Amino acid sequence: MRTFGALVVAAVLAVSWGADAQGRRQPQEADGYTRYELLAPGSAKFRIVYDITAVRPGATAFFNPIRKGSVASDEKVTDLATGQPLAFKVVTGEEAKTTGLPDADASYDYIRVELARPVPADGGQGRILIEKTYEDPKSYKVEGKDIVFDRGLGIKKNAVVLPLGYVLIACNYPSQVTQEADGRLRISFFNVTPGEAPLKLRAAPGALSATPTSVKASRFGERAKQTRDIVYFLQSPETHAFDLYHDYTEEKAGVSRYVNVVRTGSVATNPSARDLDTGETIPAVHLKGAEITKAGIDDPEIGKITPQSEIVVFNFKPLKAGQSIRLRMSETYTDPGRYKLVGDELVFDRTFGRANNAVVLPKGWMLTNSSAPVVVSRTDDGRIRLDFNNPRPDEVEALFTAKKVAP
Repeated sequence: MRTFGALVVAAVLAVSWGADAQGRRQPQEADGYTRYELLAPGSAKFRIVYDITAVRPGATAFFNPIRKGSVASDEKVTDLATGQPLAFKVVTGEEAKTTGLPDADASYDYIRVELARPVPADGGQGRILIEKTYEDPKSYKVEGKDIVFDRGLGIKKNAVVLPLGYVLIACNYPSQVTQEADGRLRISFFNVTPGEAPLKLRAAPGALSATPTSVKASRFGERAKQTRDIVYFLQSPETHAFDLYHDYTEEKAGVSRYVNVVRTGSVATNPSARDLDTGETIPAVHLKGAEITKAGIDDPEIGKITPQSEIVVFNFKPLKAGQSIRLRMSETYTDPGRYKLVGDELVFDRTFGRANNAVVLPKGWMLTNSSAPVVVSRTDDGRIRLDFNNPRPDEVEALFTAKKVAP
């Protein structure tokens, strides 16, 4: 199994950093998603369902701050890999400093969670689900007949669910709107800016039919809840090759494999995979053409099987109800049509369908053009990293060029 050193940590979207006991800068958490379910109007209460990942290697505890001005109750914490409950307690900031979070804010209280296992090294994760009820009259209030949810949200991926019997009449932040099966409206967004989202929602009383939409449900898939991330590590452009890894969370009971379809025009080599929850290696099977049919693999993403069809299959133990698995699949691709050297210019031209996509340039190369909006940063080893984060349910045409810095 290949690792990418410090680049593995840098590749996770929206990483929160902190200091360890020796004062060294360390990643603490990543990939947060928060769902706010507004409770009875006038109660000032809302249920929070917080999906978060501990990423500091070796960590055995996770600390979730309790926002000032909010009163927390009905807490519950679950290990997402096993579906089993986790032990937790509320501690002061001073207690947090001495029990695993050296840079804790002494003015805050924290929910301290005992993780099911230490976070594995080399990109491992400790995925947990924190559920709690907040009472916060400043954030959730009644104005006349309307209800208002007005709250700055620092987590990048969020959803707010209105009480049954209310309709959305105002929202200041670009969001997806979806009617859930029970008739409630969900307002969801992925914030790709560096600041918090100053969300303000207003809803009014109104009865809506809970009849399912006539549109195919998958077209209203919640972008903020998607779990597929990909990172490309470009080799020298004259090789047309790049290493990559893509992460994915499988939650469906009974599933025991992940099928990766190799894009037409690309050649995949060196496939490998890990269970990020445990750090264990997962076997990979590389199949082409008739081998796919012989193996009895029927996946809609494969399409019609031809001699050129190519897939990589990663097998794992069938999931039981309530369990999930976070996979990291790594491969080396060669794609002369989409990654090449033209004169002295590196050219990369590829579509990205995921919400979170990143490309790390070869060492010494600098970005000169990008057709799509991109966040630019420098990795710990000095390479330039490009993040194409897309909150929309469509593809990004990632065409960019780079040139090598003169010696």
